[in-house]
Amino acid sequence: NIAELEVNGTPYKVELEQEVKTSKTPKLVLSAVPPPSRREQKLPKNISSKAYKIKAPLPGVILDILVKEGDTVKKGDNLLIMEAMKMENNVLAEKEGTIKAIRVNKGDNVLQNDVLIEIE
Repeated sequence: NIAELEVNGTPYKVELEQEVKTSKTPKLVLSAVPPPSRREQKLPKNISSKAYKIKAPLPGVILDILVKEGDTVKKGDNLLIMEAMKMENNVLAEKEGTIKAIRVNKGDNVLQNDVLIEIE
């Protein structure tokens, strides 16, 4: 706690005061987490239906919907037309089945990965 200094050729001994610093941030103490029970370890079954969801590949606007609920479609059929990045894009069926639900309307703005159509 003593510093030795020399100022203009004269030596000095200076004692430094120490401040007791208290931390302003409280210390968090985490308790041990109990292991999950057998019931909690089981993964929940998929409650949603087995419908395949067609999602928007890009953000855009729905220009036209070419199918309606209940229609049967084959893989590669054109489902709707959407404008994305100033281009018209065809959204195609990725599997065959029946249109279960159409989640968008003509003129809707959609974001990437929004569900457009569900095929069962």
